[in-house]
Amino acid sequence: MCAAVAVHPLSHDSDSAWARLKPNQTVRAVAPLALDTPVRDDAVRFVCISDTHNCGGRGTLHAVPAGDVLLHAGDFTMVGSAEEVDAFNAFLGTLPHRHKIVIAGNHELSFDPDTTWLAASREPAVVDEAVAAMKRRLGNCTYLQDAEVTVFGLKVYGSPWQPCHNHWAFNLQRGRALLDKWERIPVDTDVLLTHTPPIGHGDLCVLDQHVGCVELLSVVQNRVRPRYHVFGHIHEVPSQNTAFPQQLNEDGQESQMNQADT
Repeated sequence: MCAAVAVHPLSHDSDSAWARLKPNQTVRAVAPLALDTPVRDDAVRFVCISDTHNCGGRGTLHAVPAGDVLLHAGDFTMVGSAEEVDAFNAFLGTLPHRHKIVIAGNHELSFDPDTTWLAASREPAVVDEAVAAMKRRLGNCTYLQDAEVTVFGLKVYGSPWQPCHNHWAFNLQRGRALLDKWERIPVDTDVLLTHTPPIGHGDLCVLDQHVGCVELLSVVQNRVRPRYHVFGHIHEVPSQNTAFPQQLNEDGQESQMNQADT
């Protein structure tokens, strides 16, 4: 039976929360594959990227490794304009991956009804249609927002939410508001795709502060225990790969975390 997760008493003080949690964390480095490693016929390769911020249109993503599934952990635009979304979708169409799975990040303002500037009115029906129309522009991928998709028999769940910062898209208050979102993650998730990192993992920003989500770490380690957790958001620490040997799935597989290349 999965353990219930409660709001951490230091949820709103992320540095103090991590100071308390860190001594009980068992972490080891996981070496990433070289980008030119050949794709195997007897395995499924996931290629993870994030926070590309319109780079596809400038040709800087030409070296995206080959693979079976491409995961993008959000912030593929700067402000979520129609032109940016169309350019990103066109770029996805040039990639050979059989499955492309994308979530939004805080920069996809037009994907969040609370931050979209595309609607001519603040009437809910108008705003909702504007957001839905923007999502339909992503025709070359599967867009996930608090939803899952199964590829090659593996369940991938995607969610865009992050702790509040400067009123960007998909911002929520720390504590109960974010935990309510994470409680929607199915316990049989194989690959978890979020924009925000969990507390203490790939979340140390330029101000030397840990800005990841305390409740997300609790849910990942104590309830869901996915095989992999992929995230982005914090540019200062790309490509962090960590595993938790003491946090095993029922089949004995380690739960691993990976910050996607930015």
